[in-house]
Amino acid sequence: MDRSELADFLRRCRTRLEPADVGLTAGSRRRTPGLRREEVAQLTGASVDHYTRLEQGRGSRPSRQMLSALARALRLSEDERDHLFHLAGEEPPRANHGPTQHVRPGLLLVLDRLHDVPAQVFSDRGEILAQNAMAVALAGEKEPGHNIIRSWFTVPDSRTLFPPEEHEAHSRNHVAQLRAVSAARPDDPPLAALVRELRAVSAEFEDLWTEHQVAMRRAEHKRFLHPVVGELDLDCEVLVTADCGQRLVIHTARPGTGTYERLQLLRVVGLQDLTAGV
Repeated sequence: MDRSELADFLRRCRTRLEPADVGLTAGSRRRTPGLRREEVAQLTGASVDHYTRLEQGRGSRPSRQMLSALARALRLSEDERDHLFHLAGEEPPRANHGPTQHVRPGLLLVLDRLHDVPAQVFSDRGEILAQNAMAVALAGEKEPGHNIIRSWFTVPDSRTLFPPEEHEAHSRNHVAQLRAVSAARPDDPPLAALVRELRAVSAEFEDLWTEHQVAMRRAEHKRFLHPVVGELDLDCEVLVTADCGQRLVIHTARPGTGTYERLQLLRVVGLQDLTAGV
């Protein structure tokens, strides 16, 4: 681990960003350009002290999870992310024959601009790669890498956000997508392992898998049962990256509807919760 070079790289990456670049408000007047250390710490989920020590060349060796969080927070390109890992004495993440888990800075910039609607970036394996504040307010905060398909079939509470009469349709959609992706990438070890796991632990998944239905998730209509603002009827748009490995999923409400008003309320409630948690 090269502490001095790592510290210098982190400082330079931090100072080239402005709060608006990462979805934050500028707040009070700033004496120096770039993000503040506490803002980077907030974006990564680390303590301010821990991040400060890294920038001062005094920190302990960061974990791979922390390095990935720093790469997302500082909007690093894939080459810059790999450089960050090398400076920390770690081998950069590899795709393992599947899509990269690193969200491109341009896609993160789009996500940050969607401040009034829930939006998330998923891999085609169902892993959450990034989410904005509204998505957290709608569905709760999830760690990067959390797989919504695995949780749907293995964690009963994951279904409480959706009307019971629509659970079967969600299950079929999840399995049909995995079927399609598995056929397209038969040499993807993490994907194959996920399918084996779910076939072993979920009878529902196994039954649906044997039906061999195939479909990729596209635009659809979804109903959510939010515990605070009530029922939300949302339109779901899915934007696919050029390599088809990542998806930007955006939920919107039609203006003039009750759901539109409740979505605005959710924005206020969600921001209050995030502020209270800082």
